[in-house]
Amino acid sequence: MTERLPSFPFPTEAALAPPAEWAEFRAKCPVAKVTLASGDEATLITRYADVKSVLSDPRFTRPTPADKAARVADTESGGVFNSEMAGVIPQHGEAHLKWRRMLGKWFTAKRMNALRPRMEAMAVQLIDEMVAKGEPADLKASLAFPLPVWVICDMLGVPDTDRERFAHWSDVMLSMTRYTQAEFDVAQAEFGRYMGGHIAAKRAEPGEDILSALITDTDVDGERWSDALLVATGIGLLIAGHETTANMIAKMVAMLLEDRSRWEALLADRSLIRTAVEESLRMDANAGIGMSRYLTEDFEVGGTTLPAGTTAMCSMAAANRDESAFEAAADMALDRSPNPHLAFGAGAHACLGQPLARTELQVVLGVLLDKLPTLELAVEAADLRKVEGLAVGGLRELPVRW
Repeated sequence: MTERLPSFPFPTEAALAPPAEWAEFRAKCPVAKVTLASGDEATLITRYADVKSVLSDPRFTRPTPADKAARVADTESGGVFNSEMAGVIPQHGEAHLKWRRMLGKWFTAKRMNALRPRMEAMAVQLIDEMVAKGEPADLKASLAFPLPVWVICDMLGVPDTDRERFAHWSDVMLSMTRYTQAEFDVAQAEFGRYMGGHIAAKRAEPGEDILSALITDTDVDGERWSDALLVATGIGLLIAGHETTANMIAKMVAMLLEDRSRWEALLADRSLIRTAVEESLRMDANAGIGMSRYLTEDFEVGGTTLPAGTTAMCSMAAANRDESAFEAAADMALDRSPNPHLAFGAGAHACLGQPLARTELQVVLGVLLDKLPTLELAVEAADLRKVEGLAVGGLRELPVRW
């Protein structure tokens, strides 16, 4: 009888606490075989140095539909990361670098600083609307979700009034266990038609937005992007630009309110906002499944040689609590610096939008401290409920009062 492999991701009792398995795996089996939601076998990497090594190696990238990689989701296709849409975006070599260069200029720190005043104004408006409705309130629905949706929609040139539609499509496409293959196919097709319609409209009347620029600009070789690449990129930006940041805003505020001394420290010293955001990213125990890499050749990591064809699941959240990389790694230190966490990944595939995410998190925290200094959780931290069954982690809601 074969030994049953551990299921990954690991279940947790509390929404803000890490699973006990992280520390156990880092200490005893940092390179371990696990079973994913699909039933497929993968290799879980949990130590900081090992995760960084795999993610930074230019030979390996996200699995593509052509790879016989482990599927993250229990649908036949394996979900968005194994989907045809994901396969349209180049994952390797010069083609991938060209794709990132075309997009990267829209996510520079300079551009984010230029957007900051509008982000702050929107955050103020959303908080005022939340306060007007009275307490308790759901900070995720009132602020954490609509703010990043508004920002990425504004950058892409699509109406944020459609947010309920693409929020549903995003959830379906990021699902590991919640939806069927048929539901995934419908969501992907509807999202594709939606984005294709916007691209056709912008081709006729370009605006001052990312999609218009991608349609009209040429890359370094003088080539224009195909409609398929434009659609896949637009969908990817819309999903990544709101789903992960909306969840992170809620988790960050929850972590800071879980221990009132953290909130009081920020009220006393606003210079801690930047480092508090970074520490919240490092401490995120509900970050989702992490990043997968398909090994195209044998690779040694953590003293173990993984054969070509292995799907490596890199748990950046587990790595971010590695005592060998961070002093007092289990403690939240709002002034921790430097803080080389891996929340945004590492290497050529590190999150393209991290300047945007950082700016949004800093803006939200600053405005909340100014507008609602008495903010507190309306339930016990232990009673916060996790989003289940998605490749990204989050809270279902964040009940607060002030």
